[in-house]
Amino acid sequence: MNALKFNEEVWEKARELYRDMPWRDNTDPYYVLVSELMLQQTQVDRVIPKFELFMSTFPTVETLAKAPLSEVLTVWSGLGYNRRAKYLHEAAKRVVADFDGTIPDTYDALVSLSGIGPNTAGAILAYSFNQPVVFIETNIRTVYFHHFFEDQALITDKELKELVEQTIDKEHPREWYWGLMDYGSYLKKQGASRIDKSSHYKKQAPLQGSVREVRGLILKAVAKKDYLAQELRDEMPPDERFDVALKAMLAEGLIAQTGDSLHLTK
Repeated sequence: MNALKFNEEVWEKARELYRDMPWRDNTDPYYVLVSELMLQQTQVDRVIPKFELFMSTFPTVETLAKAPLSEVLTVWSGLGYNRRAKYLHEAAKRVVADFDGTIPDTYDALVSLSGIGPNTAGAILAYSFNQPVVFIETNIRTVYFHHFFEDQALITDKELKELVEQTIDKEHPREWYWGLMDYGSYLKKQGASRIDKSSHYKKQAPLQGSVREVRGLILKAVAKKDYLAQELRDEMPPDERFDVALKAMLAEGLIAQTGDSLHLTK
């Protein structure tokens, strides 16, 4: 398929499949930053109510930076992958301390913030600042695989980025990427994802039976009150993953220990 035909099809699907989202109605960089961290490995339908709660609780980057991590984790609870909340909190504090409360509009500055990698930085630059940058995300991969790599396996992101660079609408990058995202989401629902074509693909382990499941239970318990380490272990269902999960959460700073008492990081 040539680039012109591809662009025409994407724009047609963009108009047909457009999804209304709070961070599209308001493309303020803070809105987009929060939404991008929440959307990592979490579906839009699950994110929207949590996003609205989060923004009503922490309406500005300054209010988020000033809040204790324990409050941030409590509001985040239910989204999973709680390290994202910690990264977001750290990023907000850095924005206030080093960027005068203004989320930066350059790639190098964005990737210096906690939790922001190359593709998240690209999304912020495209969605908030309407910059024609190149970035790759699962839905974007899905669209390009569907149109350009039907009979090819193990496609690298380098190959994809070259193609994205050739086809991006540089006059309307924000809306272009929205269209790609909505089209990719549609294709996945039709069973046309084939994300396993990517050489970067790693299948996500199911929550049930994983260490992540135990981490979630620990965080939920400690969010309610402080625990002695043994008390928490006794209250939790017997599980050999408990020590591994708790050790990791302490190392990551999601939970703190004062003496024998475990509590959410302040």
